Amino acid sequence: MKSYDDVQAMLEQIIDNTPAELMSQLSGGVILSEQFKLHPKSQPSRPLFIMGEYHSDITGRYIIIYCGSFRIVYGHMNDVDFYEKLRHTFAHELRHHLELLSGVRDLNRFDDERLDMYMSGMDIAEFHEPPIE
Repeated sequence: MKSYDDVQAMLEQIIDNTPAELMSQLSGGVILSEQFKLHPKSQPSRPLFIMGEYHSDITGRYIIIYCGSFRIVYGHMNDVDFYEKLRHTFAHELRHHLELLSGVRDLNRFDDERLDMYMSGMDIAEFHEPPIE
């Protein structure tokens, strides 16, 4: 199982490899929370963990990554695969940030569609973001 410090080191590496221009208006930065978070519509028999969130509010624009969710869902993975899941989640949340700045809502629509699929009983693990057009 990855420790909080292990996940923090991986996340720092991901952030360091991200072009600074993409993060320039991310005023609150990236926060690694020790908590896990279940989606409000999570079903007991099929838990739906939130891996990360993008926030834009009066406190600023920031990304939260839920270390606890990662440890529960991906804790069994080797470091390379775990890192890739973390990188993917960070990129997903950063895309929310960039789309908000540009007035695009493609990823929000995709997330809504994926939640609808989950609620109808479908496995959503293999559905990926729409391409940037």
